[in-house]
Amino acid sequence: MAHRLRRFVADHWVLAIGLIVLLYLFVPIGVVGAMSFRDAGHNAPYTLDNFKFTWDNWTHPFGVAGIQDAFLLSITIALVATAGATVLGTLMSFALARHSFRGRGATNTLIFLPMATPEIVMGSSLLALFVASGVPLGFWTVVIAHVMFCLSFVVVTVKARLAGLDPRLQEAAMDLYADERQTFIRVTLPLVMPGIVAAALLSFSLSFDDFIVTNFNSGTVVTFPMFVWGASQRGIPAQINVIGTAMFLVSFLIVLVGQLPRLRRKA
Repeated sequence: MAHRLRRFVADHWVLAIGLIVLLYLFVPIGVVGAMSFRDAGHNAPYTLDNFKFTWDNWTHPFGVAGIQDAFLLSITIALVATAGATVLGTLMSFALARHSFRGRGATNTLIFLPMATPEIVMGSSLLALFVASGVPLGFWTVVIAHVMFCLSFVVVTVKARLAGLDPRLQEAAMDLYADERQTFIRVTLPLVMPGIVAAALLSFSLSFDDFIVTNFNSGTVVTFPMFVWGASQRGIPAQINVIGTAMFLVSFLIVLVGQLPRLRRKA
């Protein structure tokens, strides 16, 4: 019996540690989810002590003044920035992965700089650029800033997908009398689409929850992260936890739906 127990521990200790670490990572999300059911009118400290359960926060997620406008603004900015970064990043990925040109190595290196640069440096640099150019700060400066730092993540993600493609699939399509346009639309693009979708989802997440770069370049507009920061000075409303939990559940659902075809193939 002792031998079997030692063998079981030896075979599964890595898995056990991984599950513990994963559980640790999800503890803050669980706390946010629990706090979303906390009675917003209860004046106890912001802890699970003296917790009073209520559904009111979920039935009135925009019950705090200003939270709806901030949330919709963040969604709009994230959608526009995601569209711009995904299109530009995908085109750059094809250029870097499929074509040879002077400065290609330097371009590949420069792509990683926005990912490695601290956000406070990027935010202050963009602010200096906008001020020096006389561009008024507002919605579009935030969008431009978000496209700038999301672009690198799109290029890296899509380029990795392109690097894993088997070129013989496209060669076979052209051997079957498909021209370059048909090969791209019917073969290349569907194969690259999972990488493009993953890059778009990553860009949306990065844009939606960004605070530092947005705070430098927002002017008078207030996004959802900025609203959360301002609300934290007085006490975070429970509706913020509701929106945070809902966004996590939507993201989890999207990932789950994306994994279903692969799970079906394995079954």
